[in-house]
Amino acid sequence: MRILIVEDEQPLADAIARGLRREGMAVDVAYDGESGHEKSAVTRYDVVVLDRDLPGMSGDELCRQIVDSGALTRVIMLTASGTVQDRVSGLSLGADDYLAKPFAFPELVARVRALGRRATPAMPPVLTVADVVLNPARRSVQRAGQPVELTRKEFGVLEVLLAAGGAVVSSEELLERVWDENADPFTTTVRVTVMTLRKKLGEPGIIETVVGSGYRVPVNAGAEPADS
Repeated sequence: MRILIVEDEQPLADAIARGLRREGMAVDVAYDGESGHEKSAVTRYDVVVLDRDLPGMSGDELCRQIVDSGALTRVIMLTASGTVQDRVSGLSLGADDYLAKPFAFPELVARVRALGRRATPAMPPVLTVADVVLNPARRSVQRAGQPVELTRKEFGVLEVLLAAGGAVVSSEELLERVWDENADPFTTTVRVTVMTLRKKLGEPGIIETVVGSGYRVPVNAGAEPADS
């Protein structure tokens, strides 16, 4: 899940980013409305965590820009004021959710995850191909009933590939969906991550390389060949 945090209180923005990254999300940060607008215009984010009280371009205006763009990006507004009138005002701008400061971080995580599910086509709560089972909510993976310990990036790559329903996913898309803006697009990081993921999942392999295009997990991966 790719997240953008737009918050001018830098310590708070950085703390939220660290926490969401620990939850396995790819997180970018902007400390003002203009930077947030630039980032949201060039990157497809699942969720924008947006402070309403920003200097320069306000959070209200940035919310309007995101909504008017027609993107599937979901917006959760943060504000120091949590009155009913403020919540109604924020939601009327097109925000999907509204959270008053101070807030409990687990609640923010739960709301971000809920909005993230709405930002992408609906998928089952548990992803299964052959004997591989991935549970996004529990952040767990099993193969043949045995747990598979994955890093956050390996988990993210596997989740994107399984959610693609057999379609090919390019290295560029994996980089965009699983890593953040600090990732170097010219490195071999995706290839290396897929290689270690394959080793951890074991045989028979379920991740196919499509030369010149990317990677995929066929919906019938691991199936026995049909009798001739």
